[in-house]
Amino acid sequence: MTQILTDAPEPPARRMDPIRPTDDQARALGRQLLRSARFGSLATLGTDGHPSASLVSFATDSDGSPVILVSALSAHTGHLEADPRCSLLLAPGGKGDPLAHARITLKLRARKIARESEAGARIRRRFLARQPKAALYVDFGDFAFFSLQIEAASLNGGFGRAYELVSDDLLSDRIAAEAIAAMEEGAIAHMNADHADAVAAYATGLLGAQHGNWRLTGLDPDGADLACGDLVLRLAFPAPVRDAAAMRKMLVDLATGARQPS
Repeated sequence: MTQILTDAPEPPARRMDPIRPTDDQARALGRQLLRSARFGSLATLGTDGHPSASLVSFATDSDGSPVILVSALSAHTGHLEADPRCSLLLAPGGKGDPLAHARITLKLRARKIARESEAGARIRRRFLARQPKAALYVDFGDFAFFSLQIEAASLNGGFGRAYELVSDDLLSDRIAAEAIAAMEEGAIAHMNADHADAVAAYATGLLGAQHGNWRLTGLDPDGADLACGDLVLRLAFPAPVRDAAAMRKMLVDLATGARQPS
């Protein structure tokens, strides 16, 4: 009896899922990238359906939503008005291979903010605190603010560290953000005028920065923003705060810890 031999194909190798389960470390990294960036690559959809990328400066609203200031003369403004879907790549980079450093791509939906609204005043103040040179053109009639609402995000923490995030992984609690926003402007002015030594201690003692004219520029439930010239730093709180009293205690506790000898 003749045996017929056949070369049966081997089953395809099972593809490993590159996405890791989202954990607190991934959430913290995503929030750090979002809150500490000053610029990113904005991708919009052109009228021909083709993606178009451009460099934009941005800030974050109290809850962490990105906000941009754009001119009506820019192509991406027209794109957003025709189709609000967009994405924003934040990639601070560093030494060596750029792909070895963390970056995040935010999937967004743009919403134009009325200048005369309460949100418009808050966003204008926070944007100028983050991008002070924008004061030269912020009030030009053809410029407008857009809030970019986060729908999802792809986080790459470096080789082999990929995560899919949702908006709640990146944004601060809404009620807490509103409470902190109500006291933010006065608290920042008070800290910079009367407690400049504490602000400097945050930068040098907690974040390892060089000495300089450090100023507090932003407060939110999850951290504080500091600036010295064009250099900006993000000080993440060890735990979120929900109201003015908790914020005051957090700032005092951090100042005490910053002044402790290492």
